[in-house]
Amino acid sequence: MNKEELEKERFCKISSILYSASQPIRILSHLEWNRDIKRQFFGDKAKELPKVNYLQFDPSKTLVLVNQARSLLKNTDIDNWLERVSIKLEYGALMMAAAGTQKFYEFSEKLYGKPTNPFADGKSTPLELANTFDKQISSYATYDLGAPPPMCYLASDIAQQMQAAVVKMFGDEAPKVEIVDELSANALANPKLIRIRKTACFTDLDAQQLINHEAHIHVATSINGLNQPHLKILAAGHPGTTKTQEGLAVFSEYITNSIDLDRLRRLADRILAIQMAIEGADFLDVYHYFLERIGNESQAYENTRRVFRGGVLTGGAPFTKDGVYLEGFIRVHNFLKAIAANGRADCLKLLFCGKMDIEDIPVLYKLEEMGLCQPAKYLPPWVKDARYLLSYLTCSEFINKMDMTKNYAHYDELLHSIPKTLN
Repeated sequence: MNKEELEKERFCKISSILYSASQPIRILSHLEWNRDIKRQFFGDKAKELPKVNYLQFDPSKTLVLVNQARSLLKNTDIDNWLERVSIKLEYGALMMAAAGTQKFYEFSEKLYGKPTNPFADGKSTPLELANTFDKQISSYATYDLGAPPPMCYLASDIAQQMQAAVVKMFGDEAPKVEIVDELSANALANPKLIRIRKTACFTDLDAQQLINHEAHIHVATSINGLNQPHLKILAAGHPGTTKTQEGLAVFSEYITNSIDLDRLRRLADRILAIQMAIEGADFLDVYHYFLERIGNESQAYENTRRVFRGGVLTGGAPFTKDGVYLEGFIRVHNFLKAIAANGRADCLKLLFCGKMDIEDIPVLYKLEEMGLCQPAKYLPPWVKDARYLLSYLTCSEFINKMDMTKNYAHYDELLHSIPKTLN
């Protein structure tokens, strides 16, 4: 076996070890709250902090395997990528072991960031983004959006549409769709099963949002990762992939016209609530914030639970994962614009070869050239037929180069001359 073949074998072995190391890391399952906690919270008239205990998690299996993988690492770009994965797996296991403590937040911040961390421009932040969205969306309050009357679509309706969509896309590999009594979100997906919460109330756009978010991104990248014969780690949805995965999922909603202002506001609210908790707001403070925003006690509880699961309920140490949806969306959007601006549409499909991060693209390109990374088997429709996507990105690229300060000044003056109306 020559040197190149030996290196390939080494990369495959490390990838396989890290995949095994990732298997005990089931963060959301570990942090789940059972329905008795909610029942007790409202039994106490929403005046007492929830009483939450987490099962003890032993991180040793993951840590041993990560160290085993590290013993095989050298100093190449591919090894540096595998080391980054090792760090994320290590932190993920240690975070689970620290559930309910201040240490949990410290690992959460390392894995998912926090609202005040800057974007790639070095100055804009997710918190600024959330505040901007909140202010902008509030300004539309008196405008008739043309939406149909509010209606609650049942989980059975959504499940039927989802099942048809996954069969169309994945055929024999389509996951099963089930309606379940308890779930931490309205819907959760893995390669074999998409679960939809029975008691959730869905809007007219929710079905398309879920299909584009859960099926076309999360399920597709999972199955594509499982179909990688050499790089098993690409099948692992570890914390190091979360920003890109959720960013792609939200972008999928956006580029298919499935997103709406209510969805954007929910995502922005998550960031604002996380920042409140970081600054010391406790569970009750954040619960009342959401209650005032949406007027629904049950949903206000669920929104608050997402912020505090695993963290400290008295404030100062939340779970920061929910901040990655909008942050990831901006990162993905900017990367896709860079793909268009640099004439590198050839890199587009690499985003879907498995569970990965945008920063992994150069390494995955090398691995593809080596024959170790296989092309994605399933692509979302907007990538499989990329005509609209690339047209949009091409126009967006020119607009971004314009001096928007002068453009806005011109149109601000124009708009200020028009009296505001109530419709």
